Amino acid sequence: MTVQDEVLSTGADEALEVWIDQDLCTGDGICVQYAPEVFELDIDGLAYVKSADDELLQDAGATTPVPLTLLQDVVDSAKECPGDCIHVRRAADKVEVYGPDAE
Repeated sequence: MTVQDEVLSTGADEALEVWIDQDLCTGDGICVQYAPEVFELDIDGLAYVKSADDELLQDAGATTPVPLTLLQDVVDSAKECPGDCIHVRRAADKVEVYGPDAE
């Protein structure tokens, strides 16, 4: 079962959002390789999320929605991130579903 199937089967038509903790980011760029539509490395060498308009969101704790079509790539980014700094959570209640603080 894919991540998308799992989300759909649990009734999670809930919106998901992702954010990066730059204090833990190692700048490896794995997230950008998996999901360049969502993540980007900035001139400081750290990864940030991007808005739906492709704007780099540099404020601490900035979130961006996770499109269902990119969910698997975003989850893979969180799983493979050497800094454990990518957090995917439900937008409604802020519960982390993928990432270092997921239960």
